Amino acid sequence: MITLIERASNFKERLAIKTKDSSYTYNQLLEASKNIGLTLLKGDKDLNGARIAFLIPSSFEYVCIQWGIWRAGGIAVPLCEKHPLPSLEYVIEDTLANVILYTEAFEELLSPLFNRPNLRIIPVGDFPKQEGNLPLVLSSRSAIILYTSGTTGAPKGVVTTHANIEAQITALTTSWKWSRKDHILNVLPMHHVHGIINVLSCALWSGGCCHLIPKFDPATIFDIFCKREVNLFMAVPTIYFKLIAYWKSCAPEMQKNISKHLENFRLMVSGSAALPITVLEEWKQISGHILLERYGMTEMGMAISNPYRGKRRPGHIGQALPGVSIRLADEKNQVVTEGNPGEIQIQGANVFEAYWEKPEATSAAFTADGWFKSGDIAVFDKNSYKILGRNSIDIIKSGGYKISALEIEEILRTHPQIKDCGVVGIPDEEWGEIIGASLILKTDSIDLEDLKNWIRERIPTYKSPKKFIFQKDLPRNVMGKVTKNELKTLFKNS
Repeated sequence: MITLIERASNFKERLAIKTKDSSYTYNQLLEASKNIGLTLLKGDKDLNGARIAFLIPSSFEYVCIQWGIWRAGGIAVPLCEKHPLPSLEYVIEDTLANVILYTEAFEELLSPLFNRPNLRIIPVGDFPKQEGNLPLVLSSRSAIILYTSGTTGAPKGVVTTHANIEAQITALTTSWKWSRKDHILNVLPMHHVHGIINVLSCALWSGGCCHLIPKFDPATIFDIFCKREVNLFMAVPTIYFKLIAYWKSCAPEMQKNISKHLENFRLMVSGSAALPITVLEEWKQISGHILLERYGMTEMGMAISNPYRGKRRPGHIGQALPGVSIRLADEKNQVVTEGNPGEIQIQGANVFEAYWEKPEATSAAFTADGWFKSGDIAVFDKNSYKILGRNSIDIIKSGGYKISALEIEEILRTHPQIKDCGVVGIPDEEWGEIIGASLILKTDSIDLEDLKNWIRERIPTYKSPKKFIFQKDLPRNVMGKVTKNELKTLFKNS
Protein backbone atom coordinates (compact mmCIF):
# COMPACT_ATOMS: atom_id res chain seq x y z
CA MET A 1 0.00 0.00 0.00
CA ILE A 2 1.07 3.62 -0.58
CA THR A 3 1.67 4.69 3.02
CA LEU A 4 1.83 8.42 2.20
CA ILE A 5 -1.76 8.36 0.90
CA GLU A 6 -2.98 5.95 3.60
CA ARG A 7 -1.72 8.30 6.32
CA ALA A 8 -3.82 11.15 4.91
CA SER A 9 -6.92 9.42 6.31
CA ASN A 10 -5.61 10.23 9.80
CA PHE A 11 -5.74 13.97 9.06
CA LYS A 12 -8.97 14.31 7.04
CA GLU A 13 -10.19 17.58 8.55
CA ARG A 14 -6.77 19.19 8.80
CA LEU A 15 -5.47 21.75 6.33
CA ALA A 16 -3.25 20.05 3.72
CA ILE A 17 -2.67 22.59 0.95
CA LYS A 18 -2.88 26.37 0.92
CA THR A 19 -2.65 28.58 -2.17
CA LYS A 20 -3.03 32.32 -2.77
CA ASP A 21 -6.82 32.18 -2.84
CA SER A 22 -7.88 28.87 -1.29
CA SER A 23 -7.26 26.25 1.36
CA TYR A 24 -7.85 22.50 1.03
CA THR A 25 -8.19 19.72 3.60
CA TYR A 26 -6.73 16.24 3.43
CA ASN A 27 -10.24 14.94 2.80
CA GLN A 28 -10.59 17.19 -0.26
CA LEU A 29 -7.20 15.98 -1.49
CA LEU A 30 -8.25 12.34 -1.09
CA GLU A 31 -11.58 12.88 -2.86
CA ALA A 32 -10.10 14.85 -5.77
CA SER A 33 -7.22 12.43 -6.30
CA LYS A 34 -9.66 9.50 -6.29
CA ASN A 35 -11.73 11.14 -9.03
CA ILE A 36 -8.61 11.82 -11.09
CA GLY A 37 -7.42 8.24 -10.61
CA LEU A 38 -10.77 6.83 -11.80
CA THR A 39 -10.79 9.24 -14.77
CA LEU A 40 -7.37 7.99 -15.83
CA LEU A 41 -8.45 4.36 -15.46
CA LYS A 42 -11.46 4.80 -17.80
CA GLY A 43 -12.99 1.58 -16.48
CA ASP A 44 -9.73 -0.40 -16.38
CA LYS A 45 -8.72 -2.01 -13.11
CA ASP A 46 -5.11 -0.77 -12.99
CA LEU A 47 -2.82 1.49 -15.02
CA ASN A 48 -0.13 -1.15 -14.46
CA GLY A 49 2.78 1.26 -14.50
CA ALA A 50 1.68 3.42 -17.45
CA ARG A 51 3.68 6.63 -17.52
CA ILE A 52 1.45 9.69 -17.09
CA ALA A 53 3.11 13.04 -17.86
CA PHE A 54 1.73 16.29 -16.51
CA LEU A 55 2.60 19.96 -16.94
CA ILE A 56 0.94 21.69 -14.00
CA PRO A 57 2.04 24.74 -11.95
CA SER A 58 2.65 24.32 -8.23
CA SER A 59 -0.95 24.11 -6.99
CA PHE A 60 -3.62 21.96 -5.34
CA GLU A 61 -4.31 20.49 -8.79
CA TYR A 62 -0.66 19.42 -9.07
CA VAL A 63 -0.87 17.42 -5.82
CA CYS A 64 -4.22 15.85 -6.76
CA ILE A 65 -2.89 14.73 -10.14
CA GLN A 66 0.30 13.29 -8.66
CA TRP A 67 -1.69 11.33 -6.09
CA GLY A 68 -4.36 10.37 -8.64
CA ILE A 69 -1.74 8.82 -10.91
CA TRP A 70 -0.28 6.88 -8.00
CA ARG A 71 -3.66 5.68 -6.74
CA ALA A 72 -4.56 4.39 -10.23
CA GLY A 73 -1.32 2.39 -10.44
CA GLY A 74 0.51 4.72 -12.82
CA ILE A 75 3.97 6.24 -12.80
CA ALA A 76 4.00 10.04 -12.44
CA VAL A 77 6.20 11.99 -14.88
CA PRO A 78 6.17 15.68 -13.83
CA LEU A 79 7.34 18.02 -16.58
CA CYS A 80 9.33 21.22 -16.02
CA GLU A 81 7.34 24.41 -16.58
CA LYS A 82 10.39 26.31 -17.82
CA HIS A 83 11.50 23.78 -20.43
CA PRO A 84 11.01 24.45 -24.16
CA LEU A 85 8.95 21.99 -26.21
CA PRO A 86 11.95 19.91 -27.45
CA SER A 87 13.00 19.22 -23.83
CA LEU A 88 9.43 18.24 -22.91
CA GLU A 89 9.20 16.01 -25.99
CA TYR A 90 12.41 14.27 -24.97
CA VAL A 91 10.90 13.26 -21.61
CA ILE A 92 7.52 12.30 -23.10
CA GLU A 93 9.10 10.18 -25.82
CA ASP A 94 11.76 8.66 -23.57
CA THR A 95 9.19 7.48 -21.01
CA LEU A 96 6.69 6.44 -23.72
CA ALA A 97 4.05 8.41 -21.82
CA ASN A 98 0.62 7.86 -23.38
CA VAL A 99 -1.22 10.54 -21.38
CA ILE A 100 -0.41 14.23 -20.80
CA LEU A 101 -2.37 16.38 -18.36
CA TYR A 102 -1.91 20.14 -18.60
CA THR A 103 -3.40 23.47 -17.57
CA GLU A 104 -4.62 26.16 -19.95
CA ALA A 105 -1.43 28.19 -19.55
CA PHE A 106 0.52 25.51 -21.45
CA GLU A 107 -2.00 24.84 -24.23
CA GLU A 108 -0.13 26.83 -26.89
CA LEU A 109 3.22 25.29 -25.93
CA LEU A 110 1.89 21.73 -26.13
CA SER A 111 -0.41 22.24 -29.15
CA PRO A 112 2.06 20.63 -31.64
CA LEU A 113 1.53 17.35 -29.75
CA PHE A 114 -2.27 17.38 -29.81
CA ASN A 115 -2.68 15.33 -33.01
CA ARG A 116 -0.15 12.68 -32.20
CA PRO A 117 -1.55 9.14 -32.41
CA ASN A 118 -1.70 7.05 -29.22
CA LEU A 119 -1.30 10.15 -27.03
CA ARG A 120 -4.20 11.15 -24.79
CA ILE A 121 -4.17 14.88 -23.99
CA ILE A 122 -6.30 15.94 -21.01
CA PRO A 123 -6.82 19.60 -20.06
CA VAL A 124 -7.16 19.98 -16.32
CA GLY A 125 -10.49 21.28 -15.06
CA ASP A 126 -13.08 20.08 -12.59
CA PHE A 127 -12.85 16.30 -12.55
CA PRO A 128 -16.38 15.01 -11.98
CA LYS A 129 -17.16 12.74 -9.05
CA GLN A 130 -16.57 9.15 -10.05
CA GLU A 131 -17.80 5.88 -8.63
CA GLY A 132 -15.55 2.85 -8.68
CA ASN A 133 -12.65 1.11 -7.03
CA LEU A 134 -9.00 2.00 -7.19
CA PRO A 135 -6.40 -0.79 -7.37
CA LEU A 136 -4.26 -1.99 -4.51
CA VAL A 137 -0.83 -0.45 -5.25
CA LEU A 138 2.07 -2.13 -3.46
CA SER A 139 4.97 -0.03 -2.19
CA SER A 140 7.38 -2.07 -4.33
CA ARG A 141 5.91 -0.58 -7.51
CA SER A 142 7.46 2.31 -9.42
CA ALA A 143 6.00 5.69 -8.46
CA ILE A 144 7.76 8.49 -10.32
CA ILE A 145 10.34 9.24 -13.00
CA LEU A 146 12.40 12.38 -12.44
CA TYR A 147 15.06 13.44 -14.91
CA THR A 148 18.65 14.29 -14.08
CA SER A 149 19.99 17.66 -15.19
CA GLY A 150 22.04 16.04 -17.96
CA THR A 151 25.38 17.58 -16.94
CA THR A 152 27.31 14.55 -18.25
CA GLY A 153 25.14 13.61 -21.26
CA ALA A 154 21.48 13.30 -22.16
CA PRO A 155 19.19 13.48 -19.11
CA LYS A 156 18.35 10.09 -17.60
CA GLY A 157 15.01 9.15 -16.10
CA VAL A 158 15.42 8.15 -12.45
CA VAL A 159 12.81 5.53 -11.52
CA THR A 160 11.85 5.69 -7.84
CA THR A 161 9.46 3.27 -6.11
CA HIS A 162 6.87 4.09 -3.46
CA ALA A 163 9.10 2.26 -0.97
CA ASN A 164 12.06 4.47 -1.97
CA ILE A 165 9.91 7.58 -1.45
CA GLU A 166 8.76 6.34 1.96
CA ALA A 167 12.38 5.78 3.02
CA GLN A 168 13.35 9.26 1.79
CA ILE A 169 10.45 10.88 3.64
CA THR A 170 10.88 9.05 6.95
CA ALA A 171 14.61 9.79 7.09
CA LEU A 172 13.84 13.52 6.89
CA THR A 173 10.69 13.65 9.03
CA THR A 174 12.57 11.79 11.78
CA SER A 175 15.77 13.84 11.59
CA TRP A 176 14.13 17.23 11.13
CA LYS A 177 11.36 16.61 13.72
CA TRP A 178 8.36 17.17 11.44
CA SER A 179 4.90 17.21 13.06
CA ARG A 180 1.29 18.03 12.18
CA LYS A 181 1.87 21.54 13.55
CA ASP A 182 4.28 22.34 10.73
CA HIS A 183 3.41 24.77 7.95
CA ILE A 184 5.89 25.13 5.09
CA LEU A 185 6.06 27.47 2.10
CA ASN A 186 7.09 25.84 -1.18
CA VAL A 187 8.76 28.05 -3.82
CA LEU A 188 10.68 25.24 -5.52
CA PRO A 189 10.12 23.64 -8.95
CA MET A 190 7.81 20.64 -8.75
CA HIS A 191 9.69 18.39 -11.18
CA HIS A 192 12.58 17.98 -8.73
CA VAL A 193 13.12 15.87 -5.61
CA HIS A 194 13.72 18.97 -3.45
CA GLY A 195 10.20 20.33 -3.90
CA ILE A 196 8.39 17.00 -4.27
CA ILE A 197 9.96 15.04 -1.40
CA ASN A 198 11.67 17.43 1.04
CA VAL A 199 8.84 19.95 1.11
CA LEU A 200 5.51 18.64 -0.19
CA SER A 201 5.68 14.96 0.75
CA CYS A 202 7.26 15.50 4.17
CA ALA A 203 4.52 18.01 5.04
CA LEU A 204 1.71 15.69 3.90
CA TRP A 205 3.25 12.64 5.60
CA SER A 206 3.26 14.57 8.88
CA GLY A 207 -0.27 15.99 8.70
CA GLY A 208 1.12 19.48 8.25
CA CYS A 209 0.27 22.14 5.68
CA CYS A 210 2.12 23.01 2.48
CA HIS A 211 1.59 26.54 1.15
CA LEU A 212 2.18 26.54 -2.62
CA ILE A 213 3.01 29.58 -4.72
CA PRO A 214 3.55 29.09 -8.47
CA LYS A 215 6.18 31.80 -8.98
CA PHE A 216 9.12 33.13 -6.98
CA ASP A 217 8.60 36.68 -5.77
CA PRO A 218 10.54 38.05 -2.76
CA ALA A 219 7.82 40.54 -1.75
CA THR A 220 5.16 37.81 -1.76
CA ILE A 221 7.38 35.44 0.22
CA PHE A 222 8.17 37.96 2.94
CA ASP A 223 4.51 38.98 3.09
CA ILE A 224 3.55 35.34 3.73
CA PHE A 225 6.32 35.00 6.34
CA CYS A 226 5.02 38.02 8.21
CA LYS A 227 1.57 36.43 8.63
CA ARG A 228 3.15 34.05 11.17
CA GLU A 229 1.64 30.86 9.74
CA VAL A 230 4.77 29.42 8.13
CA ASN A 231 7.39 27.92 10.44
CA LEU A 232 9.64 26.07 7.96
CA PHE A 233 11.37 27.15 4.77
CA MET A 234 13.57 25.29 2.31
CA ALA A 235 15.24 26.81 -0.74
CA VAL A 236 18.30 26.82 -2.97
CA PRO A 237 21.19 29.26 -2.40
CA THR A 238 20.10 31.47 -5.32
CA ILE A 239 16.73 32.08 -3.65
CA TYR A 240 18.37 33.03 -0.36
CA PHE A 241 20.69 35.35 -2.28
CA LYS A 242 17.68 37.10 -3.88
CA LEU A 243 15.79 37.31 -0.60
CA ILE A 244 18.82 38.93 1.04
CA ALA A 245 19.06 41.47 -1.79
CA TYR A 246 15.35 42.31 -1.44
CA TRP A 247 15.60 42.64 2.36
CA LYS A 248 18.49 45.08 1.92
CA SER A 249 16.30 47.22 -0.38
CA CYS A 250 13.56 47.53 2.26
CA ALA A 251 13.13 50.45 4.63
CA PRO A 252 14.70 49.88 8.09
CA GLU A 253 11.30 49.43 9.77
CA MET A 254 10.31 46.76 7.24
CA GLN A 255 13.67 45.03 7.71
CA LYS A 256 13.08 44.85 11.46
CA ASN A 257 9.59 43.46 10.97
CA ILE A 258 10.75 40.74 8.58
CA SER A 259 13.65 39.74 10.81
CA LYS A 260 11.38 39.57 13.86
CA HIS A 261 9.09 37.08 12.12
CA LEU A 262 11.96 35.01 10.68
CA GLU A 263 13.36 34.45 14.16
CA ASN A 264 10.18 32.51 15.06
CA PHE A 265 10.77 29.85 12.39
CA ARG A 266 11.51 26.30 13.52
CA LEU A 267 13.84 25.35 10.67
CA MET A 268 15.41 26.78 7.54
CA VAL A 269 17.22 24.55 5.03
CA SER A 270 19.44 25.15 2.00
CA GLY A 271 20.28 22.58 -0.67
CA SER A 272 20.53 21.50 -4.34
CA ALA A 273 23.72 23.55 -4.78
CA ALA A 274 26.71 24.56 -2.67
CA LEU A 275 25.81 27.28 -0.17
CA PRO A 276 28.32 30.15 -0.23
CA ILE A 277 29.49 30.93 3.30
CA THR A 278 28.85 34.62 2.62
CA VAL A 279 25.16 33.85 1.98
CA LEU A 280 24.96 31.70 5.13
CA GLU A 281 26.43 34.48 7.24
CA GLU A 282 24.23 37.24 5.78
CA TRP A 283 21.08 35.15 6.23
CA LYS A 284 22.06 34.48 9.84
CA GLN A 285 22.32 38.23 10.47
CA ILE A 286 18.88 38.80 8.91
CA SER A 287 16.98 35.82 10.35
CA GLY A 288 18.92 34.61 13.38
CA HIS A 289 19.11 31.15 11.76
CA ILE A 290 22.12 29.12 10.64
CA LEU A 291 20.81 27.44 7.50
CA LEU A 292 20.81 23.65 7.71
CA GLU A 293 22.81 22.26 4.79
CA ARG A 294 22.12 18.75 3.55
CA TYR A 295 23.15 16.55 0.64
CA GLY A 296 21.13 14.51 -1.79
CA MET A 297 20.47 13.64 -5.42
CA THR A 298 17.57 12.71 -7.68
CA GLU A 299 18.75 9.09 -7.43
CA MET A 300 18.41 8.85 -3.65
CA GLY A 301 16.56 11.80 -2.17
CA MET A 302 18.55 13.05 0.82
CA ALA A 303 21.43 11.03 2.25
CA ILE A 304 23.43 13.35 4.53
CA SER A 305 22.31 16.20 6.77
CA ASN A 306 23.58 18.61 9.36
CA PRO A 307 21.89 18.12 12.74
CA TYR A 308 18.50 19.64 13.52
CA ARG A 309 19.86 20.35 16.99
CA GLY A 310 23.59 20.69 17.40
CA LYS A 311 26.47 22.48 15.76
CA ARG A 312 26.30 23.17 12.02
CA ARG A 313 29.69 23.85 10.46
CA PRO A 314 29.71 26.23 7.48
CA GLY A 315 30.68 24.44 4.29
CA HIS A 316 29.87 21.01 5.77
CA ILE A 317 26.84 18.80 5.14
CA GLY A 318 26.83 16.75 8.36
CA GLN A 319 26.35 13.01 8.75
CA ALA A 320 24.39 10.15 7.19
CA LEU A 321 20.61 10.22 7.71
CA PRO A 322 18.85 7.31 9.47
CA GLY A 323 18.70 4.19 7.31
CA VAL A 324 21.41 5.47 4.95
CA SER A 325 24.94 4.04 4.75
CA ILE A 326 27.75 6.25 3.41
CA ARG A 327 31.33 5.52 2.48
CA LEU A 328 34.07 7.49 0.71
CA ALA A 329 35.99 5.51 -1.90
CA ASP A 330 38.86 6.06 -4.31
CA GLU A 331 38.83 5.44 -8.07
CA LYS A 332 39.18 1.68 -7.44
CA ASN A 333 36.20 1.74 -5.04
CA GLN A 334 38.48 1.18 -2.05
CA VAL A 335 37.41 2.98 1.13
CA VAL A 336 39.65 5.96 1.96
CA THR A 337 40.83 6.84 5.45
CA GLU A 338 39.45 9.80 7.40
CA GLY A 339 40.72 13.15 6.16
CA ASN A 340 41.30 11.93 2.60
CA PRO A 341 39.01 12.82 -0.32
CA GLY A 342 36.86 10.16 -1.91
CA GLU A 343 33.67 9.66 -3.89
CA ILE A 344 30.46 9.58 -1.85
CA GLN A 345 28.89 6.12 -2.24
CA ILE A 346 25.49 5.24 -0.81
CA GLN A 347 23.42 2.23 0.19
CA GLY A 348 19.90 2.20 1.63
CA ALA A 349 16.20 1.82 0.95
CA ASN A 350 16.21 5.43 -0.28
CA VAL A 351 18.32 4.61 -3.37
CA PHE A 352 16.49 4.55 -6.72
CA GLU A 353 15.41 1.46 -8.63
CA ALA A 354 16.95 2.10 -12.07
CA TYR A 355 17.49 4.58 -14.87
CA TRP A 356 14.48 4.26 -17.16
CA GLU A 357 15.20 1.81 -20.00
CA LYS A 358 18.97 2.24 -19.50
CA PRO A 359 20.30 -1.01 -17.98
CA GLU A 360 23.92 -0.27 -18.88
CA ALA A 361 23.81 3.17 -17.26
CA THR A 362 22.12 1.65 -14.21
CA SER A 363 24.79 -1.02 -13.88
CA ALA A 364 27.57 1.55 -14.32
CA ALA A 365 26.09 3.68 -11.50
CA PHE A 366 26.72 0.95 -8.89
CA THR A 367 29.82 -0.81 -7.62
CA ALA A 368 30.09 -4.60 -7.82
CA ASP A 369 29.08 -4.81 -4.15
CA GLY A 370 25.97 -2.64 -4.59
CA TRP A 371 26.98 0.92 -3.61
CA PHE A 372 25.56 3.79 -5.67
CA LYS A 373 28.35 5.98 -7.03
CA SER A 374 27.32 9.62 -6.63
CA GLY A 375 30.18 11.18 -8.59
CA ASP A 376 30.58 13.76 -5.80
CA ILE A 377 33.88 14.06 -3.98
CA ALA A 378 33.96 14.74 -0.24
CA VAL A 379 36.16 14.45 2.80
CA PHE A 380 35.13 13.28 6.28
CA ASP A 381 36.60 15.72 8.75
CA LYS A 382 35.86 16.07 12.48
CA ASN A 383 32.71 13.95 12.33
CA SER A 384 31.18 15.77 9.34
CA TYR A 385 31.29 15.47 5.56
CA LYS A 386 32.48 18.36 3.39
CA ILE A 387 31.76 18.41 -0.35
CA LEU A 388 34.78 19.20 -2.50
CA GLY A 389 32.88 19.08 -5.79
CA ARG A 390 31.57 16.98 -8.63
CA ASN A 391 34.15 14.47 -9.83
CA SER A 392 33.80 15.40 -13.50
CA ILE A 393 33.05 19.12 -13.06
CA ASP A 394 34.28 20.58 -9.77
CA ILE A 395 37.48 18.58 -9.34
CA ILE A 396 40.12 20.22 -11.53
CA LYS A 397 43.16 18.11 -12.44
CA SER A 398 46.06 20.47 -13.03
CA GLY A 399 49.75 19.62 -13.02
CA GLY A 400 49.18 16.41 -11.06
CA TYR A 401 47.03 18.10 -8.41
CA LYS A 402 43.33 17.51 -7.76
CA ILE A 403 41.86 20.90 -6.92
CA SER A 404 38.39 21.71 -5.58
CA ALA A 405 36.67 24.43 -7.61
CA LEU A 406 34.26 25.01 -4.72
CA GLU A 407 37.15 25.84 -2.36
CA ILE A 408 38.47 28.49 -4.77
CA GLU A 409 34.98 29.95 -5.27
CA GLU A 410 34.53 30.39 -1.51
CA ILE A 411 37.78 32.35 -1.27
CA LEU A 412 37.01 34.54 -4.30
CA ARG A 413 33.59 35.46 -2.85
CA THR A 414 35.30 37.06 0.14
CA HIS A 415 36.82 39.75 -2.13
CA PRO A 416 34.98 43.05 -1.51
CA GLN A 417 34.41 43.65 -5.25
CA ILE A 418 33.21 40.12 -6.16
CA LYS A 419 29.49 39.42 -5.93
CA ASP A 420 29.60 35.82 -7.19
CA CYS A 421 31.85 33.53 -9.21
CA GLY A 422 32.16 30.19 -10.97
CA VAL A 423 35.39 28.23 -11.27
CA VAL A 424 36.06 25.51 -13.87
CA GLY A 425 38.91 23.54 -15.38
CA ILE A 426 39.90 24.50 -18.94
CA PRO A 427 41.72 21.89 -21.10
CA ASP A 428 45.44 22.68 -21.48
CA GLU A 429 48.18 20.69 -23.21
CA GLU A 430 50.88 21.46 -20.65
CA TRP A 431 48.91 21.30 -17.38
CA GLY A 432 46.03 18.98 -18.31
CA GLU A 433 43.68 21.70 -17.10
CA ILE A 434 44.16 25.30 -16.03
CA ILE A 435 41.82 27.11 -13.67
CA GLY A 436 39.34 29.60 -15.07
CA ALA A 437 37.25 31.98 -12.96
CA SER A 438 34.10 33.73 -14.15
CA LEU A 439 33.48 36.77 -11.97
CA ILE A 440 30.29 38.70 -11.25
CA LEU A 441 31.36 42.06 -9.89
CA LYS A 442 29.72 44.41 -7.41
CA THR A 443 31.53 47.29 -9.13
CA ASP A 444 31.89 48.35 -12.78
CA SER A 445 35.47 47.08 -13.06
CA ILE A 446 38.34 45.56 -11.13
CA ASP A 447 42.12 45.87 -11.41
CA LEU A 448 43.18 42.39 -12.53
CA GLU A 449 46.75 42.67 -11.27
CA ASP A 450 45.54 43.78 -7.84
CA LEU A 451 43.13 40.83 -7.85
CA LYS A 452 45.90 38.38 -8.75
CA ASN A 453 48.06 39.73 -5.93
CA TRP A 454 45.11 39.40 -3.53
CA ILE A 455 44.59 35.78 -4.65
CA ARG A 456 48.29 34.90 -4.25
CA GLU A 457 48.10 35.96 -0.60
CA ARG A 458 45.28 33.47 0.03
CA ILE A 459 45.66 30.57 -2.41
CA PRO A 460 48.71 28.46 -3.34
CA THR A 461 49.99 29.19 -6.85
CA TYR A 462 48.84 25.83 -8.23
CA LYS A 463 45.26 26.65 -7.13
CA SER A 464 45.23 30.20 -8.52
CA PRO A 465 43.04 30.97 -11.56
CA LYS A 466 45.00 31.56 -14.73
CA LYS A 467 42.16 32.86 -16.88
CA PHE A 468 39.33 35.28 -16.04
CA ILE A 469 36.10 36.28 -17.73
CA PHE A 470 33.51 38.77 -16.49
CA GLN A 471 29.75 38.27 -16.73
CA LYS A 472 26.56 39.92 -15.52
CA ASP A 473 25.36 36.56 -14.18
CA LEU A 474 26.37 32.91 -14.19
CA PRO A 475 24.54 30.37 -16.38
CA ARG A 476 22.17 28.35 -14.18
CA ASN A 477 19.57 25.60 -14.46
CA VAL A 478 16.03 25.88 -13.04
CA MET A 479 17.25 24.82 -9.58
CA GLY A 480 19.76 27.67 -9.49
CA LYS A 481 22.75 25.38 -9.92
CA VAL A 482 25.56 26.80 -12.07
CA THR A 483 25.78 24.88 -15.36
CA LYS A 484 29.52 24.48 -15.49
CA ASN A 485 29.70 22.75 -18.86
CA GLU A 486 28.14 25.89 -20.32
CA LEU A 487 30.66 27.95 -18.37
CA LYS A 488 33.50 25.86 -19.82
CA THR A 489 32.20 26.58 -23.31
CA LEU A 490 32.24 30.31 -22.58
CA PHE A 491 35.91 30.07 -21.62
CA LYS A 492 36.75 28.12 -24.77
CA ASN A 493 35.08 30.79 -26.90
CA SER A 494 36.55 33.76 -25.03
